[in-house]
Amino acid sequence: MVDASVELCLAPDPVEEWQRMLRFADLKEHERAAMSRSVEPILQRATEMVVQTYDYLRSVPETAAILGWETSVDEEHLEERRRFFTIWVSRTLGMDTSDEFARYLFRAGQYHAGHGPRKIHTPAAYVTVSIGLVLSAFAQYMHQAQLSGEVISAAMSGWSKYLSVQLNQMLFGYQIARDYEQGETAIRVSVYGKLRSALGVKELFVPIESKQRLFHLLQKFFNYYPQARQMALTRVWSSEEKGDSLWVEVQPRYVPLPGWRVLVNGRDVYYDGGFEKKLSSNDEVAIFPPGR
Repeated sequence: MVDASVELCLAPDPVEEWQRMLRFADLKEHERAAMSRSVEPILQRATEMVVQTYDYLRSVPETAAILGWETSVDEEHLEERRRFFTIWVSRTLGMDTSDEFARYLFRAGQYHAGHGPRKIHTPAAYVTVSIGLVLSAFAQYMHQAQLSGEVISAAMSGWSKYLSVQLNQMLFGYQIARDYEQGETAIRVSVYGKLRSALGVKELFVPIESKQRLFHLLQKFFNYYPQARQMALTRVWSSEEKGDSLWVEVQPRYVPLPGWRVLVNGRDVYYDGGFEKKLSSNDEVAIFPPGR
């Protein structure tokens, strides 16, 4: 029996969301075959597409301002952007559906929300329309390569499905990052043991609203860092009976794995209020793996 006081309701795991939406997109074999036939002519134009993309972004006042290129272009920043885009194009043309790519796209969405090394926030609208521009370029390159109308039609059907799933994954990471920022009080969270190497930090500050509880903070933390969820939590199924329903509804919940501890101001919350514990601005949270 799981103690309900240490249960968390979390957003979907990014890998599971990726797999779920790939199934929903339902790429057909003939679409995959046409996509494969379109790869060579698109790849031949890939360098051109990368260069033209950033020429276009710096020519548009709104995107130039987002990138900080209103008066001049930072060549180091431009090279970073082109390298990222080139890697993404190559993985896309390889029709990568791996779990690792799911995590990569989720993190890319967080970066677009201003959580990357340069802290540049790219509004979601530009991310969305940029996918449309990529699809437009793909169609143009296939037409100019004189692929048949049948191949172009099936390939564009497939690329549209696949890139829509990619877009959903990036916007998922983007929204998780934007939600993470919300709050008037930042609570110090220290992590220990293998969590430090997995997250690359010893401590961080998680914003919460006034008088929120520990579970609000932990929801943000584990949604933002899905790798921490995989290490520290296990999924259980919680049933809920509703008076107006003939069915018992079952929902996924997450609880700490054996040996993992969450402390607030040095006190193990398992014996002191659970995840319902109220937090104040001076509180400090610590997350310990087994053996610490």
